[in-house]
Amino acid sequence: MSSPWRWMIARRYTSAGAADRLLSFMSLLSISGLVLGVAVLVVVLSVMNGFERELRTRVLGVLAHAVIFDERGFEDWTVAAALIDSHPDVEAVAPFSEGSGLVVVNDKVSGVVWNGIDPALESRVSILGHYVVSGALDSLTRGSYRAAIGTTLAARLGVVVGDKVTLVLPDTQLTLAGPIPRTRRFEIAALFNVGADVDKGQLLMNIEDADRLRRIKHVDGIRLRLDDLFKAPEVVRDILSLPEASNWYGSTWMRRYGNLYDAIQLQKSTMFLLLLMLVAVAAFNVVSNLVMTVNDKRGDIAILRTLGASPGSIMRIFIMHGVLVGAVGVVIGIMVGVVVSLYLGPIYTAVDNVLGLGLMDEYFIHYLPSRLLAGDVVVVGVVSLVICLLSTIYPAWKAATSHPVEALQYDA
Repeated sequence: MSSPWRWMIARRYTSAGAADRLLSFMSLLSISGLVLGVAVLVVVLSVMNGFERELRTRVLGVLAHAVIFDERGFEDWTVAAALIDSHPDVEAVAPFSEGSGLVVVNDKVSGVVWNGIDPALESRVSILGHYVVSGALDSLTRGSYRAAIGTTLAARLGVVVGDKVTLVLPDTQLTLAGPIPRTRRFEIAALFNVGADVDKGQLLMNIEDADRLRRIKHVDGIRLRLDDLFKAPEVVRDILSLPEASNWYGSTWMRRYGNLYDAIQLQKSTMFLLLLMLVAVAAFNVVSNLVMTVNDKRGDIAILRTLGASPGSIMRIFIMHGVLVGAVGVVIGIMVGVVVSLYLGPIYTAVDNVLGLGLMDEYFIHYLPSRLLAGDVVVVGVVSLVICLLSTIYPAWKAATSHPVEALQYDA
């Protein structure tokens, strides 16, 4: 007998008609379970990929890959910057000063971390300028006392570009009335929207304005952008081993976000295994469907055996039937998962705006990212099909080993 007849019978069992309503329902149940399991697996992997991408490109693109400090501060930072920039893995350097304070607008107060930057050099180590939605960082010129803040902080304070805010520093100055906090009025010159923590409480100003504000003539550190951010610890070690670096110390992005990056990688693997169990559970429905099909088709099996079909042919028929059910479920599940993954961001934003859940407010980014990788989709599809194939072996074997005479007597 030729092989097409096996496919014909397998397809007939897969699309059982009204006379086999129970089998049709079981097939639909099996397919629905696989659709759900595969779709959820694709979506969750896409979200994990999205978090990894946003951490690497958006958050770590805004922050420095590494920072070098001097215990006494860099009085002539240009010499140190030239020395650091000579390292082959360093792409760009920029000086900065930093501190903390309060921003006051009328009766509204918010804590901030302020950074003094050189706008021209900062653009080489940070992509923050790409996320400016109003104004420009170039307007933070020397002596202008202009500032840039995130949109979240601006909304909290109720300010826009052109408004004035007061920055209050924790250190004090002596006056005739006694010690009072040092303050300075700043004009908001730019607003940025990174979609991360920096939007909540960071204020940028010109580095020379920062030095005058603190009455200090040195910068706190030098930011580094590297060709490969994963080489940050190695690059910092190389720089600190220089003879000129006896008073220097350094830090890398891994100190702040390294554990988070590792956690995302681990969570992706863990979620893949856990959700694969969901696919395996759905595959048990395929087993149940096949067992019921085998019991219902005893007469057909006996007739086929009587006509000369071998046990191997009978086994292949039911394996094909199970694989067809599994393939339909896996393909539809992948299609659903891909569509949801592609539109997950807008879907989450719409739901969050309607319900006001704010589920992402406490994360390092404030939206739900998604990144669909073809490799993940292929792996999910192949592994799911293999699980479905394995789940068909026992029921198909039972069908192949059934005796035709006993099957006919059972139907009689």
